[in-house]
Amino acid sequence: MKRRTFLSSTALAAASLTTGAFAEAAARRQPNVIVILTDDQGYGDFSFSGNPVLETPHMDRIGAEGVRFTNFHVTPVCTPTRGQLMTGCDALRNLASAVTAGRTIIRRDMPTMADLFRKGGYATGLFGKWHLGHDYPDRPMDRGFDRAVWFKGWGLQSEIEFDNDYVNPRYLDDLTEKRATKYCTDLWFDEAMSWMQTQAIAKRPFFTYIATNTPHMPLWSPESHAHLYEGKADANVAAFFAMIANLDDNIGRLDRWLKENQLFEDTIVVFLTDNGGTVGRSVFNAGMRGYKSSHYEGGHRVPCFLRWPGGAIESDLEISTPTQVQDILPTLLDLCDLSARGAKFDGTSLVPLVRKKPFSDRMLIVQFGLRDRPVKYDAAVIWKQWRLQKGTELYDIDADRAQKVDVAAQHPEIVARMRAYYDAWWARLEPGFSQPVLMLLGTSKQNPVMLTSIDWWEVDADNINFVSRAVGGPRGGVWHVDVRAAGRYRIELRRWPFHTNMPIGSVGPRKSINGRPLNHPVKQIPARSVVLSADGAEQAVSVTPDSVGATFEVNLTKGRHQLQGWMRDGDGNDLCGAYYALVTRLTDV
Repeated sequence: MKRRTFLSSTALAAASLTTGAFAEAAARRQPNVIVILTDDQGYGDFSFSGNPVLETPHMDRIGAEGVRFTNFHVTPVCTPTRGQLMTGCDALRNLASAVTAGRTIIRRDMPTMADLFRKGGYATGLFGKWHLGHDYPDRPMDRGFDRAVWFKGWGLQSEIEFDNDYVNPRYLDDLTEKRATKYCTDLWFDEAMSWMQTQAIAKRPFFTYIATNTPHMPLWSPESHAHLYEGKADANVAAFFAMIANLDDNIGRLDRWLKENQLFEDTIVVFLTDNGGTVGRSVFNAGMRGYKSSHYEGGHRVPCFLRWPGGAIESDLEISTPTQVQDILPTLLDLCDLSARGAKFDGTSLVPLVRKKPFSDRMLIVQFGLRDRPVKYDAAVIWKQWRLQKGTELYDIDADRAQKVDVAAQHPEIVARMRAYYDAWWARLEPGFSQPVLMLLGTSKQNPVMLTSIDWWEVDADNINFVSRAVGGPRGGVWHVDVRAAGRYRIELRRWPFHTNMPIGSVGPRKSINGRPLNHPVKQIPARSVVLSADGAEQAVSVTPDSVGATFEVNLTKGRHQLQGWMRDGDGNDLCGAYYALVTRLTDV
């Protein structure tokens, strides 16, 4: 199928409204807002940046019709970027500073973008990836979204979703589990447009967050686009580019829908990606050093486009001033004339830059915890053309985008100034690094609660490969929990996800999905007992490799506790953690 044929072959899920109804909805004072965030698409994965193979006409057009921030920075991995986008605050301050290791949840005393838009009278909807908590009170509907069509974990192959599929994905409609019969990216855009149509009928402004899980691995492109780049790149890159082509066509679909329904002029669209280059960097990385997870430029410099055809924003405006993902929330509140009451931002409104007015000189810091606790100087400090790396290396990015020549010795005063700024920033934030955001048990809002290895404190185990290979140490990690109601609790521990009902010693749920290999080698576990530790007090239940898991009952007082579960062999040797725990409050004590 030709790429442009796809545009006409994927009809909107929603029925059309009359022109008059949409015209009335578009006439309101406050603009609609759509934020589109793609996953693992680097700066080089666009036509506009010079990619010699990939075509992204619809993405590029958003920038051509609005503002292109070409020196824009996120965090080199996904959760911290998403937390910064939602709060306007540094990852190390909002505490969602890593993709795993119990550091994926935003501080609960910080309002989110959805909270602030909802307070301003907007309908709020999320479609796609959240990755900022999967239990109450950290789910998207707990953090300000009226509607959430989403999934848990970092993706459809995370340790929570496990054997999910891109082509017929299992997903949550708010809290109801459903199964789609279409490609995941098509689903997110279809559901978003259907929901926005409902808001337009009601003449209510909307804030829509479309956060795709593509083109993140696994490299499963839709059949409609799978052959677009065959022969133009190796098989992996061709599949990766095909996923981006599908994304690009969906953005074209969204733009046509906005125009046809007279919402285009009065809708702000923000487009960005969540980290630097991944699969596509082997073809083109825009001349930058580093890629996803790196604090060098290629790990965190991404495109950001802002378009508002009916607002006081120029088209085809390029801004090379350093900017950052924390700036998006205060910028949107400024453009929409919404209150930031209750929020304190690390980011700054970019409206002065957009309107060519004076903008204050500032330094920016890019830092996260790669797998666990943040490390001092494992960061990039950005100031004008300068990049301070690791606290000692200095690069002039304008003269040396590839960061090949360390010029620290030639500019000691620049190094000293940037390092002093970083040191003061670190000193303010470091005391909070040892404080986990506690998982809540025993609330009336959710019972039972599923705990998984992504919540293990400072242990990295967030995908099917970790679970399949029994990685994460012989005892796994600790779950830090806050019991809100004292009582008798049942705790079920398992190695494999609960929805699979697979025995501890098995090779797992599936080795392929629709003929596509999952490629995760399995370590079989000769378990003979499962151990639960509650605040250091251990109890064990005998099992065999054919057992699905083990069940315990414990009394838990109100307040903070530490839970941990793991497997042992017949000689009493610890094997691996219990990757999943289902905790149910049974009765009061």
